[in-house]
Amino acid sequence: KSLKPKVGVGVVVTHPKYPNCVLVGKRKGSYGAGHYALPGGHLEFGESFIDCAKREVMEETGLELHTCTIETTVNVVDMEKNSHFVTILVKGCVDEDSQPTLMEPDYCEGWDWNSWEHFPQPPFLPIIIAKEQGYDPFKKI
Repeated sequence: KSLKPKVGVGVVVTHPKYPNCVLVGKRKGSYGAGHYALPGGHLEFGESFIDCAKREVMEETGLELHTCTIETTVNVVDMEKNSHFVTILVKGCVDEDSQPTLMEPDYCEGWDWNSWEHFPQPPFLPIIIAKEQGYDPFKKI
């Protein structure tokens, strides 16, 4: 059986009360356990990147995402784990009264607002690659 890359969507969730911060959770029970990551997951057949981002954020955090933009793409190859994802990063904002709820405790230890610049360690591989590419969700182009 030949291995093929999968498509993932990582979501840069921002909040008006937490400038320069993104929503971060510590992964557990799956690939990347123990690493800090953005909400996100697999793209479903026929789904747009934005719809996937909104769905994953709602499923994982209970938050409603709006003002979404497609930000960048990262090619995440981990030969040791036979894993290859093309990950699309989507940025979106939540309302100022919104706070995340831990909806999938088997996959995440909890959610918190963290500075992008001082992202918690160790970061999930797609974050490392996005930062190596110079991606910063708060830099004006």
